[in-house]
Amino acid sequence: MEISEIILESISSLTLNKLRTSLAMLGIVIGIGSVIALVSLGQASQQSVQSTIQSLGSNLLTISSGSQRNGTVRGAAGSQATLSNADATAIATSPKITTVKNVSPEYSGRSQVITGSNNTNTTILGVVPIYAGVHSVSVSSGSFITERDVNSMTKVAVLGPTVVTDLFGEGVDPLGQKIRIGSQYFTVIGVTTAKGGSGPSNQDDRIYVPLTTAQKQLFGVKNLTSIAVEAIDATAMTTAVDEIGYLLLDMHKITDPTKADFSIMSQADMLSTASQVTGTFTTLLSGVAAISLLVGGIGIMNIMLVTVTERTREIGLRKALGAKKKIIITQFLVESVILTFTGGILGILLGILLAFIYARLTSGAFVISAASIFLAFVVSTVIGVVFGWYPAQRAASLQPIEALRYE
Repeated sequence: MEISEIILESISSLTLNKLRTSLAMLGIVIGIGSVIALVSLGQASQQSVQSTIQSLGSNLLTISSGSQRNGTVRGAAGSQATLSNADATAIATSPKITTVKNVSPEYSGRSQVITGSNNTNTTILGVVPIYAGVHSVSVSSGSFITERDVNSMTKVAVLGPTVVTDLFGEGVDPLGQKIRIGSQYFTVIGVTTAKGGSGPSNQDDRIYVPLTTAQKQLFGVKNLTSIAVEAIDATAMTTAVDEIGYLLLDMHKITDPTKADFSIMSQADMLSTASQVTGTFTTLLSGVAAISLLVGGIGIMNIMLVTVTERTREIGLRKALGAKKKIIITQFLVESVILTFTGGILGILLGILLAFIYARLTSGAFVISAASIFLAFVVSTVIGVVFGWYPAQRAASLQPIEALRYE
């Protein structure tokens, strides 16, 4: 019997009971669709995190309290408030530092912000004018924090687009409006250009105020939460880490680098960490979806076993007329592969549709991996062979006489 005849006969057998065939394919459709959709979700999340980190600025180093090995400097455990304005000034002016272009001292905290009957809880960033250049922040209207604002501790604020929407609604110009941060009233002088992001990394959900105002009037502190440093170029990043690290060790009077009370992270470090986290997240989601594939494969095997039982007399008659064992095995394997392959195609279409809907609803990236689609085709075919083999073997092993007697 030609392979084309076997395929046509297999299709004919599967279409005799459309409901059972559809139910058999359902598990594969759900499993493949889940894998495609969840891999897309994980890759879109990874892309979003990477673009957010990259949008923070070029050749960027972030100095903060804590323990993190970078180059030859390692911080000790803890999150003490050890960074000061003097540290930032020293990094910017010390002759020992030869690889730094700009230095941006920063203080970050959260506070309730109110205007009229609307309020929101958001991140308040105390910054200096150079912050905009270091972090690639631009204003869509109004102006950013100036040196005069910092020196005079003026109560002015630059809002992110999300904050504008939360406090004033869509299409409202907030410039000149008053907002209350904690117990202090601020005048809105600017709105930043939308950058995107989500959660704590959402750069649109922030309010920028003068650094001195944040430290002395809003939060009552003298320290910094971080210092952003822009290196002169990408090749100078490692040298900059070492130079800054040893300068701060000297300023903090720490002789053992392993006991440093600060850490230095580059964009490469942040991207690597983010990629590991999102990669693990994607693998976990894919593993959960793979369970659906396993269940679908078992469902295919059960359906094929039922089919063998129902067609026992037919199998006996064919073997009595001279059909070889190889032909019987081939036909049942082809039926199983057709089931899983068709289910795989439908599952891929379902996965792409779900990924597209999610991207539209969340305004996120629509990412479909060609590798995941290829893998779906391969897996669906393998499942057809693996889970169809036992029913095919069982059918081919029936004795013609016993099969013809089967009621």
